[in-house]
Amino acid sequence: MRILIAEDNALLREGLAALLTSEGHQVCATVDHGDRLLPALLEHRPDVSVVDVRLPPGFRDEGLRAAVEARRQIPALPILVLSQYVERTYATELLAHSAAGVGYLLKDRVGRAEEFLEALERVAGGGTAMDPEVISQLMVRRAEGDPLAALTQREREVLALMAQGRNNSTIAELLVIAESSVNKHIGSIFAKLGMPTPDSGHRRVLAVLAYLRA
Repeated sequence: MRILIAEDNALLREGLAALLTSEGHQVCATVDHGDRLLPALLEHRPDVSVVDVRLPPGFRDEGLRAAVEARRQIPALPILVLSQYVERTYATELLAHSAAGVGYLLKDRVGRAEEFLEALERVAGGGTAMDPEVISQLMVRRAEGDPLAALTQREREVLALMAQGRNNSTIAELLVIAESSVNKHIGSIFAKLGMPTPDSGHRRVLAVLAYLRA
């Protein structure tokens, strides 16, 4: 894969580049400044980008804002946000049109390199990779108008794991239930959320998006 890295910490940036190169990927560009990120994304159009939220000059939300604008100009451009912080406003905007090809991981919670690489490949392939802590902070429950109000507690658990990018067999293992039960729960989720009948992969993305918007 051709990968762009946007990270101002030189040690982390070079470490990521070395890890990705050792796995056979090509680092097509590295960026350490927020003003350079959008032009780099538009120029290189990488297979996936690893983007920090806070970059110079302001160290606020420069990375995430650039990612949002890049996705506006290049729909479905895969972005994996890797940060210490959850920036709710722009994170929600990043997911506003499609959760496909979007990930958001917290640096302190990535325990293994393999876990990061797996998430990166999933996002590059159009999937999602959301840290549970990010999901919990993005969710703002309302008593009225909650599209997930009709879901049971178990269905919410299944949907939360779908949002993390887990497949059905992994969901079954984590919840200690049969995979056939997972399939039934997912079918019920699709029905309650009014998901279209064709293309189950697309429906998973729509369901995840509904969850993150709720």
